[in-house]
Amino acid sequence: MNSPVALVAKRASVTLSFDKKEEQMVWKNAKSEALFSALGDPDAYVFTCINQTAEREELEEESRRISDVRPFMCVLRLVAREGDRVEKLTNAQISLLIGKGLHEFEAQKNHEVNEFRTKMRAFCEEKALERQLLPWRLWMEYSFPCDLEPCCSPHEEGNNKKKNTKIFVNIKFEASEVSGFSLGSCGSEQCTAESHTSRDERVPLIHSNAPFFCVFQYMFSCLRNGQAPQLTMVHHSTISKYQEEQGRMSNQLFQSRSLSRPPPLPLKKVRQQVVSGNTKMSIHIVVTELVVQAGLFHGSELLCKVVTSSEVTVRSEPLWDQKLEFDISVSDLPRMSRLCFALYAVIEKTKKPRGTKKKNKRADCPIAWVNTMVFDYKDQLKTGEFLLSAWPSVPDDKSDLLNPMGTVEKNPNVDSAAGLLIRFPNIRPHPLYYPPLDKKNGDASASNGDFALLVFRLQLLRLKEIMDNKNYTEFFEDEKELLWKLRYEVRERYPESLSKLLLITKWNKREEVVLVLLRNWPDLPAIQALELLDYSFPDPSVRSFTIRCLKKLSDPELLQCLIQLVQVLKYESYLDCDLTTFLLERALSNQRIGHFLFWHLRSEIHVSSVGLRFGLILEAYCRGNIHHIKLLTKQNEALTKMKALSDIVKSGSHKMTVDDLKLCIRQESYMEALSDLLSPLNPSIILTQICADKCRFMDSKMKPLWMMYRNPCFQGEMVGIIFKNGDDLRQDMLTLQMIHLMENLWKKEGLDLRMIPYGCLSTGNKMGLIEVVKNSDTIANIQRNSSNSAATAAFNKDALLNWLKSKNPGDRLEQAIEEFTLSCAGYCVATYVLGIGDRHNDNIMIRETGQLFHIDFGHFLGNFKRKLGINRERVPFILTYDFVHVIQQGRTNNSEKFERFREYCEWAYKILCHNGILFVNLFAMMKAAGLPELTSSKDIQYLKDSLALGKSEEEALKNFKVKFNEALRESWKTKVNWMMHSLAKDNRP
Repeated sequence: MNSPVALVAKRASVTLSFDKKEEQMVWKNAKSEALFSALGDPDAYVFTCINQTAEREELEEESRRISDVRPFMCVLRLVAREGDRVEKLTNAQISLLIGKGLHEFEAQKNHEVNEFRTKMRAFCEEKALERQLLPWRLWMEYSFPCDLEPCCSPHEEGNNKKKNTKIFVNIKFEASEVSGFSLGSCGSEQCTAESHTSRDERVPLIHSNAPFFCVFQYMFSCLRNGQAPQLTMVHHSTISKYQEEQGRMSNQLFQSRSLSRPPPLPLKKVRQQVVSGNTKMSIHIVVTELVVQAGLFHGSELLCKVVTSSEVTVRSEPLWDQKLEFDISVSDLPRMSRLCFALYAVIEKTKKPRGTKKKNKRADCPIAWVNTMVFDYKDQLKTGEFLLSAWPSVPDDKSDLLNPMGTVEKNPNVDSAAGLLIRFPNIRPHPLYYPPLDKKNGDASASNGDFALLVFRLQLLRLKEIMDNKNYTEFFEDEKELLWKLRYEVRERYPESLSKLLLITKWNKREEVVLVLLRNWPDLPAIQALELLDYSFPDPSVRSFTIRCLKKLSDPELLQCLIQLVQVLKYESYLDCDLTTFLLERALSNQRIGHFLFWHLRSEIHVSSVGLRFGLILEAYCRGNIHHIKLLTKQNEALTKMKALSDIVKSGSHKMTVDDLKLCIRQESYMEALSDLLSPLNPSIILTQICADKCRFMDSKMKPLWMMYRNPCFQGEMVGIIFKNGDDLRQDMLTLQMIHLMENLWKKEGLDLRMIPYGCLSTGNKMGLIEVVKNSDTIANIQRNSSNSAATAAFNKDALLNWLKSKNPGDRLEQAIEEFTLSCAGYCVATYVLGIGDRHNDNIMIRETGQLFHIDFGHFLGNFKRKLGINRERVPFILTYDFVHVIQQGRTNNSEKFERFREYCEWAYKILCHNGILFVNLFAMMKAAGLPELTSSKDIQYLKDSLALGKSEEEALKNFKVKFNEALRESWKTKVNWMMHSLAKDNRP
């Protein structure tokens, strides 16, 4: 006789999905079984399965389909629940959302991981409780933050200052009351609203189910595109109910946890501090392979001479029992000392010169590397044995065996990694701790009594010369000595040069540590403080000071550099750090920041070196915003379905057509998953209904999916996104971020160059989304469609102008040409400064309204394409004669229009030069991303040169004028390149 459990297993093995109805059906059938009376209430049981990672998984989320669960075996069991259901359901949702099971964190059995999870959970849940107590207006600002256009600065140039006009919009709502809504234009310092509403305090919304506080952004977007804004009014009580519903979800979880909170941590034992002594730092190498090199670093600074183990003959299990001693005392070790190892083989190379004698040459072949901190996360000097799983070295990177910039995490793939067993000695019978800052020597006052007044003044002049040189990266010894001697003058006169002082600080000498200076160091502007998040500045006091400066960033400013802040998390040596807390705090105060923080972390969860750190931060964020889990899960499900579609399209099993793709999308499971979600590209946009008939895949190598959505907020117009599977979009995302930043800087100076920094978001391993710019076409298509021959299409200078005339009849043509002129100027400057390569006519597009824009940024920072050793791109930026033809409105003698275009370019370039340090810092922070064309400081030199850092404004502008004339003079080379590209892509018979 079958038991109830066996019956459930039998039923569940054939069902296609499981929900409450399925469970009730199983229970109904189980009533006929003899053991039914032994069963409890149905809610006391849960489905379980063996998942793809061979783990037993409880399926608390009963609305999921079996096709999404993908059990290892198609059998489900119904078992009695154990533990708190609400807690387990939340854990299951978080695990599914972040792509990493929470049991993996527990399996670490790591005290640092456990303490970090406990601390961050308490912190984030406290923020969630504070958010529930917010008044409904402040809660709306959190949930639906404003995204206003940048406003002009008071010091606008020339006659480009716009008039401060007002736009009146009538807003209707169900009670037939009408409210006048007055908006200040972007010419004013701030967009304001004057609402004359009825006494019941109605608030303006964009449609009934759209984000509430995007009114200004939405209306501005409509007005720019010539559309009529559609607004409705709702009572604030509707918002309050929505807020209460979200709070109820969090309260259930908090109440279930409050009954089982762990006891407080015991008080720490008395510490014996590392404050004096001459004991040398040493380690003991026990087991490894071949030759080991070890170095002590503080950031990028080598603290003492590198030491190397003896050579061992290659065999299956080579053994050392060797002590490696460093030329530095333990008492002189900085707090963030990092021990870096390299494993390499010594190869004998035999060469035969012209003579008969042979010459032997030894070469070091890197095999693996691994890093570890000398002090643990509790400030304690490490003792005892540690088994370090090493990371494989890049085969062609033989210049530096050690990798101090690399992670301090061990390689989780222990089966395929080289293992290094080291032993830290016990220097004292009791644990040794790094002393806190208040135990160090106080800040001695600077004295100039030893200097003659004249000598001191000369030194100040020399100091000013050093400080004024923005390109200083290396210093001579006498300059280092002068900087350190005048460190108090640096603090008083040049506080923005803190990084220079930190770079010359001798961190292995306690008396010369500059940390005490930070107590009274004035806060830096956030733009300059970003530099201090580089791996060269690992000290926690420096990073704490940096975060203190970054707290002044507004939410829009923080969003502009969020990508970089996520990347420099990779430089942090411990899980619990000020940067992590800062990002979580801001993400839990603004849901838009939380949205993008989630996706920036989630997109790299597959990277072994940061998977644990990013997973823990994602878990903490989800704990602090339970409601957001639902919205993000819906987006994640849609992306999963898009990837499944993409895999089908790219599979070589059969030739798939667009009609086949549409048929797949029309399936109920796909329609449900792909509809009614917030766009990951922009959470202010709702992707309401997938339109299968308008979807297709593009004819390129990776077969991107072209997904179209209907949205009632856009008056029948459709919203499009492109899903890419197989390309790393992070470089495109970075480039578009920089273009968006440039656009904001220009607008603040009163210069609107009509840029189109379309949305781009990496969501996973070589996977992401790109915004579709509607009503646009490539320059190549426009040229091909206007000519019968691909060979001559690129040389038809009238093609663009005729196309604009056909799309903008009558009086609209002049405005379209103005849009083209402004946007062309913006992209000329942007592509020159960023060194964008591969600029053929299929990578430049134009909207029907006239706006020109660039796409596909696979090469930047001057990495131009070469063919057969020949540089294919020989101009600083693209400015062809057909572009000039449009700018001059088709008249060859219309030099006034072209000179105005040149002035736009020069003005835009000067603005970027004034903010050059910001771009350099943001690119430097992206070194941790591992982009092929951005791996070291050398790669950023192109940016420093293009922005003329260290040169006067006159010198910079003179150099740009030379580049401008060169681009115009050599544009025929661009046309030849375009012709070759068009011939290669031409599919016409």
